[in-house]
Amino acid sequence: MLAVYAAAANADDPLAALEVGERPEPDASDGWTVVEVRAASLNHHDLWSLRGIGLPEDRLPMILGCDAAGVDGDGNEVIVHSVIASDDWRGDETLDPKRTLLSEKHQGTLAERVAVPRRNLVPKPAALSFEEASCLPTAWLTAYRMLFVKAGVQPGDTVLIQGAGGGVASAAIVLARQAGLRVWVTSRDAAKGEKAVELGAHEAFESGAKLPERVDAVLETVGEATWKHSLRALRPGGTLVVSGATSGQAPSAELQRVFFLQLNVLGSTMGTREELARLARLCEASGIRPSIDRVLPLSEARDGFAAMDAGDVFGKIVFTP
Repeated sequence: MLAVYAAAANADDPLAALEVGERPEPDASDGWTVVEVRAASLNHHDLWSLRGIGLPEDRLPMILGCDAAGVDGDGNEVIVHSVIASDDWRGDETLDPKRTLLSEKHQGTLAERVAVPRRNLVPKPAALSFEEASCLPTAWLTAYRMLFVKAGVQPGDTVLIQGAGGGVASAAIVLARQAGLRVWVTSRDAAKGEKAVELGAHEAFESGAKLPERVDAVLETVGEATWKHSLRALRPGGTLVVSGATSGQAPSAELQRVFFLQLNVLGSTMGTREELARLARLCEASGIRPSIDRVLPLSEARDGFAAMDAGDVFGKIVFTP
């Protein structure tokens, strides 16, 4: 079957490690099933895998991809939850110390077919296209959990979303606006700031700019480059939720500010299967949909990876086998 996979690791030039070609058909063991992939979306995780982060050499070659929507062996339209918990784990899958994502230990979703645990399948609402549904399991689920599970924001609160344009940030804009929040974003790129406003943000600011007032919550996926600004943007008692560090992970901790203003700094990773099911139902009921930057055939996946590597993306890149 046709698949997109990491044949090697290259920290300096991840695209040099990318291959598009034939790979063996998936084998479904007990409790697993094979899903016919109709659409799969791209994440920064896939670029990190090509750089060798979280993907040791002894697991190569590895089909990339965490996210997919398709049809299971019984003909059901499904969304794949990519967090693979231990067989005996119960409860929040993201807290399982032995959890993995598809494409880390098990072959991923950027293929014509993928094997997944049956318990990882969520019904796809008929109102969502396969392309839209494929965007939910990582970026949209991460944003959903950051906003509604970790930050605990309420309608009328103000949230700052750092780094407008990325998959998580664009999802958070739509979800936060739908929830009745005042939504502010930052970006180094004025054009991306304008797109964020078109998507639903109330205001866009240059990265690091002084804000009109302090905010109730900050969603942080950029890391080192925006960390100081994120902490200083919070009101006393406010909450910073971090789920990524694409610009680095060694900023000043600003500990005096954290304890003196009693700030809450929370980590967040992905989301649970039940949270993914609720997110899908929210999209169905509200009419909100993922922002899709482009849809490409799986055979042209290299173009999508190159765009993400260059930062030439607003929203999600989706591949169709």
